[in-house]
Amino acid sequence: MALKDDVSLLELLDLSQLNCLNEETAHPFSSIVDAKAVNTTPNYLLSDADEQLLLNIPFNQSVRVRSIVIKSSAVPQAPKRVKLLVNRPTIGFEDVEDAEEPEVAQVVEISEADVQEGRPIALRFVRFQAVTSLHARCALSLGLS
Repeated sequence: MALKDDVSLLELLDLSQLNCLNEETAHPFSSIVDAKAVNTTPNYLLSDADEQLLLNIPFNQSVRVRSIVIKSSAVPQAPKRVKLLVNRPTIGFEDVEDAEEPEVAQVVEISEADVQEGRPIALRFVRFQAVTSLHARCALSLGLS
């Protein structure tokens, strides 16, 4: 269930600066957000090498982020753990590999039900004020033990 007064931030994405490290060329991050609306196409994001992805998500204005939603019909391929960082000019895997809170804004553990139902995952709202870019390191697929 969405939190009261939640609105989608998809319309505020800066698509020209959007990127994802480790994405498969045939299934890029841009294919699921280009419409700036909830993805209803068969498109999906997939890693080209292992279970790790690093999404760099810039906005065209400062925003407040209250929750995130990760929804997929391929639950075993969905991330189990996501590290979120805010307002970094550039970021690579080496910057977040061993980083934990408070160096990262929040580490989110994701359940199968969260992914199947597209449940909003509440964030520590005070850490996600005045966000101009959100960075998400996704790892450990739900299908892996």
